[in-house]
Amino acid sequence: MRTRLLIIFLLLLQACQMLYAKIPVLSKKAQISVLTCSAGDQLFSSFGHTAFRVQDPELGIDVVYNYGTFDFNKPNFYLNFAKGKLIYSLSRKSFEAFLYDYQLEKRWIKEQLLDLNQEQANHLLKFFEENYKPENRDYPYDPLFNNCSTITGDILEEQIGNAIVFNGSHLKELMTFRQLVHQHIKTNEWGTFGIDLAFGGITDKQATVRQHMFLPYYAMYQLNNTTYNGKPLLSRERTISDYPEKSDQSTFLTSPLFWFMFVLCFVIAITYLDKKHDGQNKWLDFTLFFVSGLAGLILMLLWFATDHVVTQLNFNFLWLLPTNLVVAFYIVSKKKPTWLTKYLWLALGLMVVILLIWIFKIQILSPLNIPLLLILAIRYLFLLKKI
Repeated sequence: MRTRLLIIFLLLLQACQMLYAKIPVLSKKAQISVLTCSAGDQLFSSFGHTAFRVQDPELGIDVVYNYGTFDFNKPNFYLNFAKGKLIYSLSRKSFEAFLYDYQLEKRWIKEQLLDLNQEQANHLLKFFEENYKPENRDYPYDPLFNNCSTITGDILEEQIGNAIVFNGSHLKELMTFRQLVHQHIKTNEWGTFGIDLAFGGITDKQATVRQHMFLPYYAMYQLNNTTYNGKPLLSRERTISDYPEKSDQSTFLTSPLFWFMFVLCFVIAITYLDKKHDGQNKWLDFTLFFVSGLAGLILMLLWFATDHVVTQLNFNFLWLLPTNLVVAFYIVSKKKPTWLTKYLWLALGLMVVILLIWIFKIQILSPLNIPLLLILAIRYLFLLKKI
């Protein structure tokens, strides 16, 4: 008897789960919208965020589907990030919980309501729920070509139909990916310096109208200028929470330019003393060669040994020579090898090459590289006279 009751209970539980898991049919009052959130304080949130909202007052549904979810605690998170194998996920949470997170950070949220009929709204909901299944929710993230914002355009075009037209008349000009990134982060910041150093020449290519949508702000502007069957895709737009745009709180004393100029002045002073006293500060030379070589090696690995797209065609290794890693040990030896003079001339020549690459816009370099180039050039010239 107990066994029969247990079986009946389990069958009822399974039936309840199946009923709960069944995708509801949205009413005519249902609305699907795109949420755009302003930039945050952290580097990864400096470009804003995009998500979908599904609401139906008759069914009591109000949820957000968020393609921008990642977990620092996942196994090998940082290793996978370095290898270009970072996995993002689609998450689902109540709109109330989503709103609370952004109000806590004091970031504005704007909502654009899509002009969809009941059938289209239900089709989108079915798509989101299918995507939310554990076996479907993960996707390979790319900061420029496959993120929470680019997915917005892809989903609308693929799920609503090819009658969608992304008009680019709102853009005064088509910009490069690097120019678009720089609209959200200032040049004289450590994060920007790292991005400019790691991003290759591929980011200096002009982005198409659709590719501008990799930035949430531009995705928002684009939806205002998108049509479906010749009519505006949006029914209306509204502000959900209104906060001022985040302002830069950094100071010049903590900026990379200050510290690079400080090191440049230090290197000039040491070089002057070395020349005056006919000496060589071996610790300085070893540090400069080793650090520059290590940086160059990392850049080459990002280009050739990872799945990152944005780090391709990066010619910064021409002045951050990976071979400096090895030369660092020869440069401090008592007896310098005979080939060292030719190597230093080659290093100086490659600096000229990288400047030409910059001038002809094959790859745009950060102005912050200039004091670093001068630091290395000064020691290269000093060592040429010293050897």
